[in-house]
Amino acid sequence: MKHLFARFATKVSEWAGKPIIFILALIVVVIWAALGPFFDYSETWQLIINTGTTIITFLMVFVLQNAQTRDTRAIQAKLNEIILTSHAENRFIGIENLDEEELKHLNHLVAKAAKGRGETEAGRTSESTEAAKAPPSKKAGARKRRVSAKPVKQR
Repeated sequence: MKHLFARFATKVSEWAGKPIIFILALIVVVIWAALGPFFDYSETWQLIINTGTTIITFLMVFVLQNAQTRDTRAIQAKLNEIILTSHAENRFIGIENLDEEELKHLNHLVAKAAKGRGETEAGRTSESTEAAKAPPSKKAGARKRRVSAKPVKQR
């Protein structure tokens, strides 16, 4: 049953996000509004759109929440894998379970660390730029020639 609902939720969320569905919903609202004068803007006329939109909204909340929760879990798993296979700190795994204050504190620490690294990175970038602007040394030119000097095949 879980897999059936998951597939259903995925399909409905993909379907609901298409521009044509928005256009169809807009057409329904325009038709409903155009029929207002024919029904003297009665309570029944208003009840039709109110009931229809309420039912659709109520059901879509559960369907879209299911799809979003699965997407979020998948993204978290991918990010955890990246953290585990990189030089990043493992303490970031599972931070989505922290409360708001803990997340703010961690965000502050990361911003502080990034600011410190930014100055270091800027220094490295300017050094790299200066090195790139300098004329190549004889050693670098020799390396280039050795790499590019490949024997030509005779036909």
